Amino acid sequence: MASSESRYSPTSLEPKWQQRWQEMGLDRTPEPSAERAENFYALSMFPYPSGNLHMGHVRNYVITDVIARLMRLKGKRVLHPMGWDAFGLPAENAAIERGVDPADWTDRNIAQMREQLQRLGLSIDWSREVATCHSDYYRWTQWLFLQFLNADLAYRKEATVNWDPIDQTVLANEQVDADGRSWRSGALVEKRKLRQWFLKITAVADELLDDLEQLKGWPERVRTMQANWIGRSSGATLRFDIEADGKQAIEVFTTRPDTVFGVSYVVLAPEHDLVDQLTSPDQRQAVEAFRQSLQSISEQDRVADDRPKRGVATGGTVQHPFTGQAVPVWIADYVLPDYGTGAVMGVPAHDSRDFAFAKQYDLPITTVVVEPGQAPDSGEPSEAFTGLGELVGSAEFDGLQGEEAKTAIIQAAEQRGVGAAKITFRLRDWLISRQRYWGCPIPVIHCDDCGVVPVPESDLPVELPRDVDLSGSGGSPLERATEWKQVRCPKCGKPATRETDTMDTFMCSSWYYLRYTDANNDSAAFTNASIDAWMPVDQYVGGVEHAILHLLYSRFFTKVLQQRNLVSCSEPFQKLLTQGMVQGVTYRNPKTRKYIAPSAVSDPNQPTDPDDGEALEVFFEKMSKSKYNGVDPGAVVDRYGADTARMFILFKAPPEKDLEWDDADVEGQFRFLQRIWRLCDGAKASGLQLQSPLPLPAELTPAETDLRRAVHTAIEAVSDDLQGDELQFNTAVSELMKLSNAMAGQLEAVSTAVAQEAVRSLLLLLAPFAPHLADELWEQLQGSGSIHQQRWPEVDASALVRDTITVVLQVKGKVRGNLEVPAAISKDELEQVALASDVAQKWLEGNAPKRVIVVPGKLVNLVP
Repeated sequence: MASSESRYSPTSLEPKWQQRWQEMGLDRTPEPSAERAENFYALSMFPYPSGNLHMGHVRNYVITDVIARLMRLKGKRVLHPMGWDAFGLPAENAAIERGVDPADWTDRNIAQMREQLQRLGLSIDWSREVATCHSDYYRWTQWLFLQFLNADLAYRKEATVNWDPIDQTVLANEQVDADGRSWRSGALVEKRKLRQWFLKITAVADELLDDLEQLKGWPERVRTMQANWIGRSSGATLRFDIEADGKQAIEVFTTRPDTVFGVSYVVLAPEHDLVDQLTSPDQRQAVEAFRQSLQSISEQDRVADDRPKRGVATGGTVQHPFTGQAVPVWIADYVLPDYGTGAVMGVPAHDSRDFAFAKQYDLPITTVVVEPGQAPDSGEPSEAFTGLGELVGSAEFDGLQGEEAKTAIIQAAEQRGVGAAKITFRLRDWLISRQRYWGCPIPVIHCDDCGVVPVPESDLPVELPRDVDLSGSGGSPLERATEWKQVRCPKCGKPATRETDTMDTFMCSSWYYLRYTDANNDSAAFTNASIDAWMPVDQYVGGVEHAILHLLYSRFFTKVLQQRNLVSCSEPFQKLLTQGMVQGVTYRNPKTRKYIAPSAVSDPNQPTDPDDGEALEVFFEKMSKSKYNGVDPGAVVDRYGADTARMFILFKAPPEKDLEWDDADVEGQFRFLQRIWRLCDGAKASGLQLQSPLPLPAELTPAETDLRRAVHTAIEAVSDDLQGDELQFNTAVSELMKLSNAMAGQLEAVSTAVAQEAVRSLLLLLAPFAPHLADELWEQLQGSGSIHQQRWPEVDASALVRDTITVVLQVKGKVRGNLEVPAAISKDELEQVALASDVAQKWLEGNAPKRVIVVPGKLVNLVP
């Protein structure tokens, strides 16, 4: 029995073991093996250092930690690092609002969050910690930018930005309110064009799409999202001439060249360069008014499916490439300047969006594709026919069908010089310029004589200047940092200026996993040896909200670096787990839509608004400060300990599903760990030790056989749950519960060797989940070293063998009973036992069955 003085006290034992592990260097990355398969790289997506952990962080990092701890127990050499995605707008906003230095603010937040993470008992190698805002990191981000520049994969062009006319500064999309106004000045945001830096991600679009097939360890959902984002389309470009001599033209891309004879209008993006030229004097005012109306609407809203499409005629026309007829030109909100050519041909009879637009503005609708053998309807169709079919009203192409029709029209367009076959991508080149201070400086210099000049590698890093005026107005703060901005040209030595744009923070997060492999190298971002030893990442864990941009940019970086012989892998992440969100119970007034803090709810069973008495809606939603539904991880650790928090996070839901926070379930996990404590405390009181394994008895009692079967069933199940194609931490914890229940009250009934094996196995299986408790109990039971230095238990297949098995007995397909039979029983013997059973006699009423269906080891079905 457990002594009354021995109690599970996580608040005292967890800091003890965290200190002990640090002193032992338990989590430091060992020298990698020359055999890549013996090394394991476990990585969580690194966080922005906001200053406070939330439960989403906890779930992400605990999942990765379980995997890392398991792999160490299985003898792998593990790299499990952590860092900070530390540049970005929040720090700059804090500097403006609070008058603090963004670097100081960020470093304080990093220190605070590092301490919070360490309280969770994560087996992180902190010696490899990186922060993207520190110059020893962004030196190499700048070096990588120069690699892209040298490969002609970085370039400048004009692009549209959000402009605050009062503060005279560029705004990020998230700084523009829903009504199109600046979040700070309240001014109506304008669209302006600035010359900005891009990376040519479209240069590897084919590889990014085709190589998704290699990523078998990624969720299908994520691969589909990336494929859709890349969006490869096969079709043709067609030329609609403006002038009869063909000197100027609108070029459109279409995946349906077979519908070209159904074109009744051409639509340009309002920002298209040819709009002014095509607009007639009588339409100029309407066109300008329409353009102005789009200033406050985001591109995402412009193309939203549920939003009515708006447009206005320019008054201009172009020449149809096949018929030569005049086609009116419109501008519309749903056509974007940077997508395709910024122009589309309107074929309302065969495109649903064009159909709705044509009906709205009373434009002609001409059917040119019908079901094979079907005559076109007289009059206007009631809806668009969007499928492939047989061409009608298409001159010499009438009667052609489907792909044959497409091919014929493309060939004719090429012969006439009015079009060509083309493959396009939805994917656009990556705009990396940001007109802000708190980001990685772009390492180029602008010289009047030499143009754009790369900063010499020997002069990296180009460090951000300190003590910069961060007023939030007047353009980029770096523009006003005169001393920093004015330099000599590295080529000619004449006066020149630094680039004052900084990089998109995705630049920093697109390669950090490479830096971890050699994080303390002062002379290189990484080495071939470090990449070969650790890359690709074996298991990557993060939120599905990063499924497109971060993961796509990381794949882009890896492919370019491989092409330049800087890395040997073509993909960065071998396996990907996208964990679900952590949701909290949420109270909301249905009339006022106001969220109510749980502390203000007097009766959770019948919650009402304390202000007006209105009955509240109660539901689960992603944790958020504004919704008062968050749970502070520190408070949970203070009350229950990190091991309980870890166990709940892992047990409550499968990792890819959303998790609903429940205080009662947290209590349940705490009680489970208390039961394990009492179980081991009782074993300790009986003299059980784990110092060295004892030989098992030659003959086992029935109780010993049953206990060993429970132990090895758990080993097999937990191992499968943690290493299969789908990681199932929740069912692994269930298996631990089953094993502890099977052991309860049985340790005294079996030999010391069997009891020792059971306790040893339970603690080893528990170690990745509740590392502090497992190490404490291991030490109390005289285990050698730390439990995290041991080896994962192996399944003894012989222990799983049963002398008897239970077979289901059915009569006419319905279960009527069970048969306990010898495990080695033959099919014929099983049939005879079934027929002789009381159940068979009762339901067959003495009659012989017409058929007997025997599934060995599972069931017997008697068909009367």
